[in-house]
Amino acid sequence: MLDRLHGFMLAEGSGSRARWALLNFGWLTFAAALTLSLLGVYAIDIATRSDGASGGGGISSTAHRQLVFVGAGVLAASIACIPHYRWFGILRWPLIAVTIGFLVFLLIPFIPESIVRPRNGTRGWIDFGPMDFQPAELAKVVFVITLAWHMRYRRSHRRFLGLVGPGLIAFVPISLIILQPDFGTAMMIVPALGAIVVAAGAKLRHIAVIALVAALAAPASYPFLKPYQKERVVGLIRQIQGSQEGADDINYQGYTAQKVMGAGLATGNGDDHTRALIRYNSLPEAHNDMVYSVLVTRFGFWGGVGILGLYLAWLLGTLGVAAMCADPFGRLLCVGLAALIAAQTIVNVGMNVGLVPIVGITLPFLSYGGSSIVAVWLTTGLVLGVGLRRTTQSYRPSFEYADGDAQPVLSNVRTRPSP
Repeated sequence: MLDRLHGFMLAEGSGSRARWALLNFGWLTFAAALTLSLLGVYAIDIATRSDGASGGGGISSTAHRQLVFVGAGVLAASIACIPHYRWFGILRWPLIAVTIGFLVFLLIPFIPESIVRPRNGTRGWIDFGPMDFQPAELAKVVFVITLAWHMRYRRSHRRFLGLVGPGLIAFVPISLIILQPDFGTAMMIVPALGAIVVAAGAKLRHIAVIALVAALAAPASYPFLKPYQKERVVGLIRQIQGSQEGADDINYQGYTAQKVMGAGLATGNGDDHTRALIRYNSLPEAHNDMVYSVLVTRFGFWGGVGILGLYLAWLLGTLGVAAMCADPFGRLLCVGLAALIAAQTIVNVGMNVGLVPIVGITLPFLSYGGSSIVAVWLTTGLVLGVGLRRTTQSYRPSFEYADGDAQPVLSNVRTRPSP
């Protein structure tokens, strides 16, 4: 069995033709992830220290748990980059089965609340004792692996109807997550879907038509939203209009976040002052969804820009690995993971500054949560694994098309017929 798998790896364009590349852009991704994670532990300590002061006693228990989660995440990343990254594609079916099994388990109505306890009306977590596990976080990563493997040598997506296949792959996790219901997390899969099919050579005019139809159809979904979802949309419109209506109810979280961020001014506040501002303004979810507001309060506008710069460094490192990879699966894997992190960051920061409705999306590497931090570190490990194994040739063409042509253009690529 192992000999057959090894032969398959060679036929796919890796194995003996892959060489180690210890110096690669993946280390930039790793360094940015580590810096963000440590900043997250500090921000969580500010948000959760009960005495509201920095002196004595070490970090808060919540921050300590986050530090343990970071350690688990770094371990997961280290394990993920040890085997050849193509093994994740080869083993996609077991990964899919486990992920779907967890997502379906959450929807079984007679599971006791001691195992699946709804939070804010969402059945999204499984209680494993020391840590609550959120299968949707795993589902996003497994989706990217699955779609990247599916698209690595295909040409059908160059036709409009050929995009149905990738859409169906995305439909499964999206629909199961929406049924929890967790609309915000489910929609984070869509940018990854779009990024992968575009990177694989889909025609931009086809993508534009789909995006336009979706945008026009979005208002029609409003009557089907739950009451709290409608309130969030209305609340966002009020914020954009500058109305203070709802500042004490539906918009309380958003207005409070913007108020404490404004107190950070250009360069921020001292540690003790920041803790007092967060504590006495009662910022909801300060350690989770609103952790960016905590850091901007502490380090000011320029500190907030610097944090966004760290995310940009993570993305540049990941896309740099993709650019240096000759293997189509590795390239698409990195592009899809970059889209996941970018989309989640944009939505969360948008929530904090009042440009996006508050939909419960965490900020990668910074927000509190075991499942979230392990999942984003797993993406970092996968990227580093691709970077460490730089392929020098590809036996099958991919992704370079002449205008209007469904056949890839061969350019400086050694090829042979696939077996």
